[in-house]
Amino acid sequence: MTTFVRELEAFKAERLRAITDAGDVSLASDAGGDPTAMLHVALANEISVSELAAAWMPSTREIEVKIAFARQTGDEAGHFQLVARRLAALGVDLAAYQPPPDNPLFTYMKTLTGTVERVAAGLFTLESIAHAVNEQFMAFCTRRGDVDTVQIYRDYIQPDERAHQLLGQELLGKLAITPGDQLAAKNVVATVLEIATSTRKAAAARLGAACFPGC
Repeated sequence: MTTFVRELEAFKAERLRAITDAGDVSLASDAGGDPTAMLHVALANEISVSELAAAWMPSTREIEVKIAFARQTGDEAGHFQLVARRLAALGVDLAAYQPPPDNPLFTYMKTLTGTVERVAAGLFTLESIAHAVNEQFMAFCTRRGDVDTVQIYRDYIQPDERAHQLLGQELLGKLAITPGDQLAAKNVVATVLEIATSTRKAAAARLGAACFPGC
């Protein structure tokens, strides 16, 4: 890991605490929340991330990054299917399911055109958020005895999210070389976390808990 990526990881971790602290408070207070509603949030998030990575592919010139987005597209689509099957097992009819409109986070991310900014926003930051909050959701489900949902996240979704995050580190180490690129990456990380904190706060008020999965 390069010095810049190491410093950016520390910067990201510091700003991610606003999100993880909120989830920890929910868990510590044994806040309510409907696991099915939370899985609906995960469902929307998985398809949104898949669509975002797919949308970035055609205009990404660097073949290594293009392939990384392709991998992410497929993995997130697979996560969507896993969550959909779990909801179906819980009695939810998804035959007429339509993804909701983009939230402010995905609206912002779709405006990014530079490869460094896209890697910093998606693989490096968004996947870090997802991994952290998924861990909290797993703890929430464990307390409610929902071992099937926990298994899906532990065995399939979380390993992919961690792999995406590590791939983001690797790519930023190769691509973010100039001071300009490094500043752009840092600014994007800050913006993604700022928007995510705001959107999750609004969603937590609706769901009754802040330990829900996804971004």
